[in-house]
Amino acid sequence: MDYFPAFLKVSGKPCLLVGAGEVAARKARSLLAAGADLVVVAPEAGPAIAELAAGHRLRYIARKFSPADVAGKWLVISASNDAAVQDSVFAAADAAGVYCSSVDDIDNSSFITPAIVDRSPVIVAISSAGAAPVLARRIRAQIETLLPSGLGQLADLARRFRSRVKARIVGISARRRFWERVFDSPIASAINAGRVEAAENGLMRLLEDAAGRRENPGEAWLVGAGPGDPGLLTLRALQIMQVADVIVHDRLVSGDVLALARRDAELISVGKKPGCRLNRQSEINTLIVNLVRKGKRVCRLKGGDPFIFGRGGEEVEALAAAGLPYQVVPGITAAAGCAAYAGIPLTHRDASQSVVLLTAHGKDSIDRLDWASLARDRQTLALYMAVHRFHDVMTALIAHGRSADTPVAIIENGTTAKQRVLRGTLGQLPLLARAHRIRAPAILVIGAVARLGTESGWFGDPANASDTATMTNIVETTAVANQQ
Repeated sequence: MDYFPAFLKVSGKPCLLVGAGEVAARKARSLLAAGADLVVVAPEAGPAIAELAAGHRLRYIARKFSPADVAGKWLVISASNDAAVQDSVFAAADAAGVYCSSVDDIDNSSFITPAIVDRSPVIVAISSAGAAPVLARRIRAQIETLLPSGLGQLADLARRFRSRVKARIVGISARRRFWERVFDSPIASAINAGRVEAAENGLMRLLEDAAGRRENPGEAWLVGAGPGDPGLLTLRALQIMQVADVIVHDRLVSGDVLALARRDAELISVGKKPGCRLNRQSEINTLIVNLVRKGKRVCRLKGGDPFIFGRGGEEVEALAAAGLPYQVVPGITAAAGCAAYAGIPLTHRDASQSVVLLTAHGKDSIDRLDWASLARDRQTLALYMAVHRFHDVMTALIAHGRSADTPVAIIENGTTAKQRVLRGTLGQLPLLARAHRIRAPAILVIGAVARLGTESGWFGDPANASDTATMTNIVETTAVANQQ
């Protein structure tokens, strides 16, 4: 983040605007709307500035800028079309310790003014850190269409009732939930329809009901975070992350996804690493149950889908046994997301009529798999958590009749900027992984579809998608080296 976002209270503050053209007039109107005590300095005034001065909205001084003009000012904006003047204004303001913004001149600015969506008292500010002002304005236009015109009136209603709510409802968490109920209720619709009195009466009824209640019980949501790309989060997942008090997350949930959580939410990592006995599933179950019992709204955030190799079923059982409320929010499972980003269809009319999702994590998992069924042709296998068992997978499938020439694809860090897609054959699998130092997280796709995607791969650097011939050379070289 290049700039610290803030809203400045300029009401009654002495502010300086250098320049008096059309751009300066827009800046003047914004400053005056915020209550600034504004002085404008420029050799000539455009019609808009002249009109504002004639109406005693601002004080206009008809002369060139002087460094002494910044003395005693709280804020300075330079809207001159003269580069030398811009330099001079910023230098004087900087020397005086006064914040200065120069229009379309990032080098001469200690702060920048964002594009805004005004639903006063609700203000949405959009900034590109000065890199692309036109893009910021386009984003503003999109947001304008999403926010109802009555949003400001709704915020004003909340402001008028804020002290009463604070007096009647004890605890920050309880008050937050109350306001969430208000904003999700028909009160918002009444405001947008101009029925202010009905909205006020509705709010009073909610307040009377809430004041007589005990603290609301907690709740848990088991939420799928998808395979890595935050753009693959469902809308429901994002909504829950914005209201949850606590987010209990796995190791594979990316930082980009966690950045979308509510700013004041508590983040608890319970990620398990291979071979590590910390954060056993029973301990995670107990943690979630205890948090919900304390009245917390808990988002249990899992990579992929919580019910596909995510042990979500075990956590649901623990919550149900404790008599606690919960919901399940599906996510895009890793096999589907990673294969799609590698350009690999998991099913294909000419290559595969079925797909099997399985895990090869741990010795017991390997031993319990029906290898005879898995070795059949014209099906796709998608293996989770199999990086350290590639040799066992290869040996078992070949022993049960699957051809050593069956195409395979290893997708490492799928759907992220670090994604790698390596292709080869089943017989090459262990050496392929060793030659390229494959590390978890990685999905293994086995079947005829794995050879697809070298041309249809649309995500990431095509150079990462290695063809079978190249892999054959690497594996043969590695094999010879191992024999020597």
